[in-house]
Amino acid sequence: MNTSATKSTESTAFRSALDVIRGVEPRVADAIGQEIADQRASLKLIASENYASAAVLLAMGNWLSDKYAEGTIGRRFYAGCRNVDTVESLAAEHARAIFGASHAYVQPHSGIDANLVAFWAVLSQRVESPALQRAQVRHVNDLSEQDWAQLRRELGDQRMLGMSLDAGGHLTHGFRPNISGKMFDQRSYGTDPATGLLDYEALRKTAREFRPLVIVAGYSAYPRLVNFRIMREIADEVGATLMVDMAHFAGLVAGKVLTGDFDPVPHAQIVTTTTHKSLRGPRGGMVLCDPELAEHVDRGCPMVLGGPLPHVMAAKAVALAEARQPDFHAYAQRIVDNAKALAEGLMRRGARLVTGGTDNHLVLLDVSGYELTGRQAEAALLDSGVVTNRNAIPQDPNGAWYTSGIRLGTPALTTRGLGVSEMDEIAELIDIVLRRTEPATAASGKPSKAQHVLDEAVSAQVARRAADLLAAYPLYPTVDLG
Repeated sequence: MNTSATKSTESTAFRSALDVIRGVEPRVADAIGQEIADQRASLKLIASENYASAAVLLAMGNWLSDKYAEGTIGRRFYAGCRNVDTVESLAAEHARAIFGASHAYVQPHSGIDANLVAFWAVLSQRVESPALQRAQVRHVNDLSEQDWAQLRRELGDQRMLGMSLDAGGHLTHGFRPNISGKMFDQRSYGTDPATGLLDYEALRKTAREFRPLVIVAGYSAYPRLVNFRIMREIADEVGATLMVDMAHFAGLVAGKVLTGDFDPVPHAQIVTTTTHKSLRGPRGGMVLCDPELAEHVDRGCPMVLGGPLPHVMAAKAVALAEARQPDFHAYAQRIVDNAKALAEGLMRRGARLVTGGTDNHLVLLDVSGYELTGRQAEAALLDSGVVTNRNAIPQDPNGAWYTSGIRLGTPALTTRGLGVSEMDEIAELIDIVLRRTEPATAASGKPSKAQHVLDEAVSAQVARRAADLLAAYPLYPTVDLG
C-alpha cells in the first residue's frame, strides 16, 4: 500500500466533506473537527467505544442515506432498492462467514433494537403455530386484536432470566425501567459474592424454579468468560430459548480469540450484537440465529424497527469485510493481552479489581479502595486526559448513578497500536490520579458523592504524560485536516 497516497486520498475526502458542511452550518463542521482533535488527545478507555476505519466512516456519508427500504432483500415495500439489496446482502454474507451463523439480520439500528427483534422473534416462534392454526392466518403479524388478546391470556407469564445489572448485565436484559423489563416477568441471576464469578449451579437452580421462556447470557461489565455450553444445557433443561447478547465481545469472537465453549454462536439459538465496540464498525446492531428463527427475525421491520438505514448497512458490510482479514485476528488477541496487562499493572499498584483480573477486553476497578465514588473517579480521570465511565459493581452500595466502580476497556487504544508496556504506564497514571483525588465537602458538611478535589498540577502532569504516550501512536494518521 502506498501510505502517502492513502493519506492524500483520505485527507482530501474528509477535508472536502467538512468544507461542504461548513458552507451550510459551520458550527457543525467545527464540532466534527473538534471531536477528532479531542479523541486524538485523550486516552480512550471506554470499553464500548472504538475507532472505525476511514473506509467505514466514509461509507456512511452517501446517497444510500436517501433510500427507504422497509422489508428484506428482494421483498421491499419501496421500489428502487437494488443497491440496498446489494449492501445488505454483502453485510449478511460477511457476518455469516465470520461467525459461522446460519442466518444474519443486519438491519437493527442499535444493540437495543437487535435485542428487541430477538425478544419478539422468540415470542413469535413460541406462540405462532397454535395461534395460526386457530386463527387460520399465515403469520403472527396477521393476528387480529381479539386473537392477540386471547394469546396473551393463553401465554400467561412471559418469563426472562437475565444477568443482573450490578453483576455486569445490561439494562436490556430485563432491567425494570427498560422495555425488556415490561415485556417479561423477569428474574436476575448474579455472581458469587465471594469471587464475583458466575455460579452456574446457582443459575441452574434459579432456572429450575423460575422456568423462564428466555435465558439471556452476555454482559456489558463482566471481566471474565461465559461458558455458553453450560448455559445452553441449563436452557434446554427448562425448555428455554438461549439468547446471547455478545455486543461487547463480538470482536473477540470474530477474531477467534473466543472459541469452543466460549463462542456463543454454536450454542445459542439466537445471538445479538452491536457492530461497533470490539467489532470496530459503525454504530448499529445485528442478529444471528438458527434457521427456525430466521423468518421471525426478518420481520424485525415493521414489528420493532422503522426503515433500515442503508448507508449504515453499507458501513457494516465494509467493517465486516475488514474483520475477515487475518490481521483482525491479531488485533483481537492484542485487545485481550492489553486488558490483562492493564489489570496486572493496576493490581501491582494495590488497586482492587472485581474478580481479581480479566479474561476479556475490560477491567472493572473498585474505586472504594481509594475512598471515591465512581462518579468522582470518572471526573478526575477525565480532567487528566483519561476517558473512562463509571460503572456499578456487584452489590454496589452507591447504586447505579454514583457507583463504586469504573469500567476500563482496551479495544480503542489497541486500535491505535498501544501494547502491553503502554498499559502498565496507563495503570500508573490511573493510580496517580485516584490516589491524589479526594471527595469534596458537600453543603451539609459531609463528603460529597459527586464532587472531587484534585490538584490541578497533578491533573496537568498526568495529561502531559498521556499526551506524550499517545504521540507515538497517532489516531487516523492518514487523515490530515490541515
